[in-house]
Amino acid sequence: MPDWSYHGLFKPILSRLSPYQSREFIHRGMNLVASIPGGKHFIHFLGREESSELIKTEIHSVIYPNPIGLSGKVDPLLTGSNAFSNLGFGFIEIGPVTKVPTKDPSLPIVDWQKQQIDFSSNYESIGVEKTVQKLKKWKPIQPVWARLAGMSEEQQDLITKLDPYVTAFVTSTPNLQWTTNRPVYLAVPVYEIKNLSLERIQSTCSGIVIDEPLDMAKDNYLRKLLDSIHYLRKSGFTLPIITVGGIYEPANALALLDAGADLVLLSEGYVFSGPGLTKRTSEALLHQLQPHPPLHPAWIWYWLFGLSIVIGGLIAALFSLTTIILPYDEQFLGMQREEILLFNERILYFMAHDRMTLAGTMISGGIVYMALARFGVRKQILWTKQTIDLAAILGFLGIFLFIGYGYFDWLHLLFWLILLPIYLTGFIKTRHMKGTPTSLNTRNHPVWKHSLFGQLAFIILGFSFVLGGIVISLIGITNVFVATDILYICMPPEKLDLFNDKLISVIAHDRAGFGSALLSVGFLVLTISLWGFQQGNKWVWWTLLIGGLPAFFVGIWIHFAIGYTTFIHLLPAYFALCLFFIGLIMTYRFFHLGKDT
Repeated sequence: MPDWSYHGLFKPILSRLSPYQSREFIHRGMNLVASIPGGKHFIHFLGREESSELIKTEIHSVIYPNPIGLSGKVDPLLTGSNAFSNLGFGFIEIGPVTKVPTKDPSLPIVDWQKQQIDFSSNYESIGVEKTVQKLKKWKPIQPVWARLAGMSEEQQDLITKLDPYVTAFVTSTPNLQWTTNRPVYLAVPVYEIKNLSLERIQSTCSGIVIDEPLDMAKDNYLRKLLDSIHYLRKSGFTLPIITVGGIYEPANALALLDAGADLVLLSEGYVFSGPGLTKRTSEALLHQLQPHPPLHPAWIWYWLFGLSIVIGGLIAALFSLTTIILPYDEQFLGMQREEILLFNERILYFMAHDRMTLAGTMISGGIVYMALARFGVRKQILWTKQTIDLAAILGFLGIFLFIGYGYFDWLHLLFWLILLPIYLTGFIKTRHMKGTPTSLNTRNHPVWKHSLFGQLAFIILGFSFVLGGIVISLIGITNVFVATDILYICMPPEKLDLFNDKLISVIAHDRAGFGSALLSVGFLVLTISLWGFQQGNKWVWWTLLIGGLPAFFVGIWIHFAIGYTTFIHLLPAYFALCLFFIGLIMTYRFFHLGKDT
């Protein structure tokens, strides 16, 4: 669940439920999505949680995709395990695991105003037997740690049962004799760190987990964490240090890692800041490590692909403003444009309306392709390449719609043949691209929070375009006209057929072109809105603005130019235009904001 849906849609509802109900509702819901066929790919499509190779960490021969983990306190009953393994965490802690199940619906206690959660010392657990059953079915893509609870003898039994399924253990029992080759980390409350015998710990444990107390204010706790890490490192402690909690925004995690922590576990801050906290932290961490990624020379091919589409759109606009009907259209129809004008001049106006909207959509799409190539593919950012690939492939497949309408003109085929080798060259030359985006965002400031609503507006806009492209294509396949079209033409389809039985095929062919182009542009807007929202990405905002203007201007202007101004027909365009400006206004400061202080 990305931040735009969590803060904009779900959090207001969840905060009104009991903490137990809200936790289990959201975890079970996410788990259901992750468990159905294609669910994990859908989650990835919404959030893009992959980590860069540069932030990968190796500790005790265990490779962590990134140093950010999830504390077992967040999901003690493992109801969301399948979902959490796809939300970008470098590792996941489960537990505390107890020998027998213990459930308490009164836990946890959440204070939304103070942003604090009382997890209590009364553990919630499904018991070791059910935990093992879940671990057998669960196939996480990152290491899994198990936190142990109970007496020494019980923990030894837990280790034996859990050992085949986890990569490390966490215990708060210092004198436990380990019966495992897995790393075992000692969990110590933050206020006891300075009372430890560090030599003994270094000889018996794999490292220290600095635990959060139950009753310490969040600001004070972060200071205590940083102080404890500095103390351990200055005292010569060389083993890994892992912290629990204290992270409400990326800046907190960066401070802990900079102080000397090797790994960090998100706790209550994850609930209040939202599921995107992991991704935002990874992007901010990557920006520290690589503020200027190496450039990829093959971006120019994708840029030329976009430029070709812009040129094609301009040519289509020129034809729409002049002859409308081209010589090969007249040859297919077996009549001149003058005959159509004499029969019903609104037929040509209607065709101009379809062809002009196609031209505007092509120009907008081409501009977006060029920007993605210049500012994304050039910097080896994988999502920008995949955005181009998805939209381009859909556009190329649209040629088969033309064939299905009974009219396929050679100009479309020529344009298709010109574009294909340019696109394929770019696709092949960038096929090994793996770069992930960076972000300047490290704080939960109001600018970031407002941008989430702007992002939601753009996502709805992109989805609306996708849906509109599908609907327009389906209408063309079936009835070709909607009720308002017939009212504008002032003539039923049957009479058009009597006049020329090929005329509707030409009109349907135009609808195929517009529907296919709108579908491609819809996916461009949707994927940029889902994957490209990083603070400081001015180019994304300007791409959405400049790329959107031709389609909106041409699409609305042509209706007024030909007198097709039926309100219900233009209502989707007005709705989309409102979303467009809401998105631009709400995200302007976020995209233009520099590095957080």
